[in-house]
Amino acid sequence: MQDIKNIYNVYFVGVGGIGMSAIARYFKSLGKNVAGYDKVSKPLTSDLLNEGIKIHFEDDIKNIPLEFLKKENTLIVYTPAIPKDNKELNYFLSNGFEVKKRSEVLGILTKSNYSLAVAGTHGKTTISTMLAHLLKQSRIGGNAFLGGISKNYKTNFLIDPESKYMVIEADEFDRSFLQLYPKIAVISAVDADHLDIYDNRDNVVESFRQFTNQIASGGTLLIKKGIDFLPAQRDDIKIYTYSIKENADFTAQNIRLENGLYIFDFVGPIEKIDNLKLGIPGLLNVENAVAAITMALLAGVKDDEIFNSLGRFKGIQRRFDIQINSDKIVYIDDYAHHPEELKAAIMSAKQLFKHKKITGVFQPHLFTRTRDFACEFAKSLDLLDEVILLNIYPAREEPIEGVTSEIIFKNIKNKNKTLCSKSELLNVLSSKKPKVLITMGAGDIDEFVEPIKSMYLK
Repeated sequence: MQDIKNIYNVYFVGVGGIGMSAIARYFKSLGKNVAGYDKVSKPLTSDLLNEGIKIHFEDDIKNIPLEFLKKENTLIVYTPAIPKDNKELNYFLSNGFEVKKRSEVLGILTKSNYSLAVAGTHGKTTISTMLAHLLKQSRIGGNAFLGGISKNYKTNFLIDPESKYMVIEADEFDRSFLQLYPKIAVISAVDADHLDIYDNRDNVVESFRQFTNQIASGGTLLIKKGIDFLPAQRDDIKIYTYSIKENADFTAQNIRLENGLYIFDFVGPIEKIDNLKLGIPGLLNVENAVAAITMALLAGVKDDEIFNSLGRFKGIQRRFDIQINSDKIVYIDDYAHHPEELKAAIMSAKQLFKHKKITGVFQPHLFTRTRDFACEFAKSLDLLDEVILLNIYPAREEPIEGVTSEIIFKNIKNKNKTLCSKSELLNVLSSKKPKVLITMGAGDIDEFVEPIKSMYLK
């Protein structure tokens, strides 16, 4: 990529993606001229528009502002989620523009920083956002490219020109994280996922193993205890484990639930921080906190800084995001879109709201993921007292013959189940009396958050 100083215009094809928007905000913070295309308008694109980023929603070369057609000082950034027949992307590719994948740009931007990368098929957004918060609230500060919107800072991009530390969410999709060379890295989970890219779990594992080989010499790898693969054999890095269920280097002890939130003691090989209060619910988030705290300590954050800031962490939008908590109903919205993520979200709700009926609405994401994990999805959804299943959100994929939500539905053993379309959902919900409702999925199910809240807050 040409020197950033010589780039004046940066154009994003798929600017509304959570990872793309963070990079767009970065370039805007540098004073660059930033614009882009996205398929649909949503709250995130509205925020970008309000921040001075020009966006249009029709794939047409005529909509590209004229200044972005000067290839000498323009960088084009695209996401692999963009279809191959996208007119704008193909125009830039065929006319000699400098075109880079999002992951390539992220790798270049973070190479000169002290990078802390959070990888894993699940948990990376929570851990990275929590870690960014711990750094930002400490004397060392921190920058961050996040995969979710921090509720503390109302953004997925944090900048601190005085700090050398950079938190990066290391995405395994399309092997994007192989563009990163972090100083400290964590791996939170290695499950079969993105099989449209990897074909099988062995290839997923190999990609994560390759990622561990890219940790800078003298750096550190933190890996969740129980992950069943050995990282690359490296004598020049330190390797630690973390867990709240198994004997590990870093763990949480004396975990107790008080007024809906967890309090615990953080224990490491040489340090112990007592009576930490986690500001967000969910037992799984205690384990995520252990990972974030460990990385923060390794980066130089002090014990008292962690003690003072952890309880003020408000979480991330769409990550076990409690929208209503009243005597009448509890409503939670969650991004879960993999069987293990569904299981974690549902179990967190069951632990937090014991003896209450749990109703779950799930929108499957991708035809390939539905095809590959239909039985596993059904098993996770069977943990609910009541299941409402929506049609598949296709995202970047074309339909696959014979693959519909029905293949999950028929495997759900729970008799208290409903299959419906999005247009029917609110009517279905109005006919039921859920005590705890959780909506789950990575598609456009979040469009129902406000209508559902309005329905139950009447």
